[in-house]
Amino acid sequence: MDLRGFLKIVARRWPVAVTVVVLGIAAGWTATAVSTPVYEARTQLFVATRHGGEDTAQLNQGQTFSQARVQSYAAIVATDQVTESVVRKLRLDVEPRQLAERIKAEAPLNTVLINITVSDTEPERAAQIADAVAGRFAKVVEQLESPRGAAAAGPARVGDGGYTPVAAAPQAPVHLGVTEHASVPAAPVSPHALLNLAAGLLAGLLGAGALVVLLETLDTTLKHHTDLAELTGHAVLGTIPFDRDAPQHPLANSDSGHSARAEAFRRLRTNLQFTQVDDPPKVLVVTSSLPGEGKTNTAANLALALTEAGVRTCLVDADLRRPCVAKTFGLVQDAGLTTVLIGRAGIDDVMQQGPGGLSVLTGGAVPPNPTELLASTRMSDVLEELADRYEAVIVDTAPLLPVADTVGLAPLADGTLLVVRAAKTTRDQIKSAADALRTVGVRTLGTVFSMTPTAKSKGYGSYGSYGDAEPPAAGRHRMPTPRTIRERSGVALSYLAGEK
Repeated sequence: MDLRGFLKIVARRWPVAVTVVVLGIAAGWTATAVSTPVYEARTQLFVATRHGGEDTAQLNQGQTFSQARVQSYAAIVATDQVTESVVRKLRLDVEPRQLAERIKAEAPLNTVLINITVSDTEPERAAQIADAVAGRFAKVVEQLESPRGAAAAGPARVGDGGYTPVAAAPQAPVHLGVTEHASVPAAPVSPHALLNLAAGLLAGLLGAGALVVLLETLDTTLKHHTDLAELTGHAVLGTIPFDRDAPQHPLANSDSGHSARAEAFRRLRTNLQFTQVDDPPKVLVVTSSLPGEGKTNTAANLALALTEAGVRTCLVDADLRRPCVAKTFGLVQDAGLTTVLIGRAGIDDVMQQGPGGLSVLTGGAVPPNPTELLASTRMSDVLEELADRYEAVIVDTAPLLPVADTVGLAPLADGTLLVVRAAKTTRDQIKSAADALRTVGVRTLGTVFSMTPTAKSKGYGSYGSYGDAEPPAAGRHRMPTPRTIRERSGVALSYLAGEK
């Protein structure tokens, strides 16, 4: 994956990326807010040697001696000999070992300096502990360096027999003096607000990048029509752009015949007419892998586009489980295809008229056995009769994967269109649907890539959900009045009234 491809992924999944980055920054801010401030106080000691004169050689020797020992001195700053005394002196509510963990000592190379740093949650206490540690540490070092078993002549005292020398305590060869007392720190050394925010931002960016790449890897839906052609092996006859107003206005030419959707269906009509020049299909089944991919919308608008071009067209609603065509056009649902299949009426009795002279055969009452009805000989006879009357018959059917209705019906038609929703249908689902059609010997004319993103639309909408959802609204086509119904389907209404 190159940088351009990665940026496309981020642009496509920017809500996820932004959310992760915001969470990273929030985590950095939270870490700063909940952390207890820690202050550091620093003191410095100078290690000097005691010598008996100002001879240059002695001075150099003492300097070398101090530098050689100072590293060892720094290592014993946090020992129990120092910390126990400091805890008792300052009456600290901590153990000597705990105090040792808060003491750091370092001796810069080629120097005789020792820097002692003490951390604490209280700035004043940090300074007190630092000074106390420095004082006690100096005494401990001098005690350790004092010669054992040696006595030096001290000042004489007057006795009965004259002056008697007094033994003096041996002196250490080094002396530790404080060069810089600890001052009360003005600001805590941790937490670092900016550092935590920067770390949170960096973690958010890295996490966002990793997550979008992972989601893209796990996402097997199709984003481009070329991928659809490669997967199915069939040409993509149409690419229908997503329109957020489609649920309210399912017919693309209801308001403006020059909209992007209307033009897309005209292109689909043109491409379909050129697919089989020698053997043009008359009965065309429109289906999809799953519900909600826009098959009913595609069938209805394709039928309208054909009618607009002067082709005598009939639209048949063969989705007998969730029929939506009648609601889309504002027609009568009670009498339709099922009424004809069971022999209760003829085609002319229930045929209704849609916009522009389009003939519409609605689904009729929902039957208990739609699969058997659609695969019956009677259904084949109905399609043949419609093919004799019309130049094009568009059949809207049920999705392929949830039910077996279309598998039984599709072989009765001259060809099939498979509708695939962009960024929704997975590769496995599309392949399963195409294989199902191929298994029963169905002639698949091509595919339709529906609800593709456009420059004006940043997301994906939903239309024509299948299951418990209601069918799409009629949009500008209001439900007809009783008088209009009589004009559209007088025979069907009379038939229904006779039944009652």
